[in-house]
Amino acid sequence: MNEQPRGELTIRTLAMPANTNPAGDIFGGWVLSQMDIGGGICSSERAKARTVTVALESMHFIRPVKTGDVLCVYTEIERVGHTSIDVHVEAWVQRDRSRRMVKVTEAKFTFVALGADGRPRPVDDD
Repeated sequence: MNEQPRGELTIRTLAMPANTNPAGDIFGGWVLSQMDIGGGICSSERAKARTVTVALESMHFIRPVKTGDVLCVYTEIERVGHTSIDVHVEAWVQRDRSRRMVKVTEAKFTFVALGADGRPRPVDDD
C-alpha cells in the first residue's frame, strides 16, 4: 500500500537539532505547532479573516521525526460552519535526503473566524 498525503502542501520546513529531546527525536510539541500553523493558514485563507484554534481532535504519532527530516504539513478543509472551520492536517517527512514520504501524524483542527473586535464572526461565503 502506497499511501499519499491528503490535501495540499501548506508548510515545508527542516527539523533542526534545537527542536530535539534528549533521545534525539524532534519534540512532538514542535510538530504539533507546525501543524497548527498550517491549519491556521488554511482556515484564515478560507475565512478571509483571522482565525484561532479552538479544538484539536485525536492526534496520534505514528513515527518519530528525526533531525534533518523535512517536515511537510498538508491541509484540507473538512467542514465549514457559521463561524468555524474544521481542517484535516497531516504531517509527513522526507527522510534521508530522498523524495520518499513517510506519514508521522494527523489530526483534525477546529478554527473560529474572528472579527476586528476579537469576537467570532461568520465565515465568508466563497
